[in-house]
Amino acid sequence: MNSKEITVHQINYLLSRMPNVTPERATQVKREILNRLIDDELARQQAIKNKLDRSPDVLQAMEFAKTEVLARSYVRQITAALPRPTDDEVKRYYAAHPDLFAQRRVFSVEEILFTAANSLAGALRDEVAKARSMQDIASWLKVQQIKFSDNRAVLAAEQVPLQVLPRLQAMKDGQIEVVGADNGRFHLVQVIASKRASVDETTAAPRIRQYLFNRRVSEAVAADMERIRKQSKIQYMGEFAADGDAATRPAEEEGPDSKLDGWAKELFR
Repeated sequence: MNSKEITVHQINYLLSRMPNVTPERATQVKREILNRLIDDELARQQAIKNKLDRSPDVLQAMEFAKTEVLARSYVRQITAALPRPTDDEVKRYYAAHPDLFAQRRVFSVEEILFTAANSLAGALRDEVAKARSMQDIASWLKVQQIKFSDNRAVLAAEQVPLQVLPRLQAMKDGQIEVVGADNGRFHLVQVIASKRASVDETTAAPRIRQYLFNRRVSEAVAADMERIRKQSKIQYMGEFAADGDAATRPAEEEGPDSKLDGWAKELFR
């Protein structure tokens, strides 16, 4: 094609990145991939002909893409050396988190969120103690001239932050609780109704295994990045420099700590 060859290796590479392609569909999918590669190559050739490869925006985008590919390759290299979670690790995680599995519940909840002075906490808890519904709380907040947002939702246990889940599990239907009061941000929840929805160990095992492995990868990458940062000289310039001057900071001060995210949500994707 205009002296440019598209190889079977390119087709097979893209095919390997497409999930759930059955053998029966493989031939058709390969043809679709080939046609897409032809279109991409023709567009690439036209871009070069029109000197778009010299555009500053294009050059920057290509550099970013190269960096991303290399960074992902680095993560894959670390991942390849990590052991998979054992059956015992999976069993221990299942046993240690009954709220997510054996005693898992699905909650129908009503929430109220608002921001106010921390000094309101005592009065709020008194009001919650005597309130019969979230409407009572909403009316009280209006009297206090406090703006709030409310929401109704159906949440499975794995959709609830781990620090909140034990409190939600302990609540009875109809009960109202202040589940969050941090730096003036208040979070109230009423459990309208709930039902048991247990997940047995056999069903949970593959998801737990993947979650534990993802967490292991995150920890390994974070640890290696910390090691590399400590060995590197990083200089912040311009608006990012301390006191407006260029400054070199130790790795411990370079942005927020690396934290694992996703926790139980990943189990049920």
